[in-house]
Amino acid sequence: MFTRELHDLARETLDMFRARRAMLVTAESCTGGLIAGLLSEIPGSSDVLDRGFVTYSYDSKTDLLGVPADLIKARGAVDAAVAAAMATGALCRAPKATVAVAVTGVAGPGQSERKPAGLVHIAVVGRDGHTSVEECRFTGDRTEVRLATVRRALEMAREALGP
Repeated sequence: MFTRELHDLARETLDMFRARRAMLVTAESCTGGLIAGLLSEIPGSSDVLDRGFVTYSYDSKTDLLGVPADLIKARGAVDAAVAAAMATGALCRAPKATVAVAVTGVAGPGQSERKPAGLVHIAVVGRDGHTSVEECRFTGDRTEVRLATVRRALEMAREALGP
């Protein structure tokens, strides 16, 4: 499922985190664990990938990551504030991690007028106070949207480490 390009990006991400003695935690909804799955395909990734949370349902976002249920009820799961809360919750639950990346979105084919297929929110939170949240609009089928999300999430995680 993963392209050579994604494998290379994962390897480079692990090397970058390793060089900085940084650890990563993931909180994934629409990707269903693909970010952690890609990273863990690389031998030796355990010194960088601390853990991953797959929180597909609303309840799992609340139960496992502490995302406020009233936030999800008010805004829906596909939302920038929910993505940020997922990343913050993952970082709080992974004491060795220095960076958390969270993704939530509509991979498709289902959609609504307000939340079309391809709409994804990615949040990255670092222990150093770094926070970035990005709204993405990916095109393609379900697999293409999910893989584009993995790619952008890894890029944003790398950006959190700085130059």
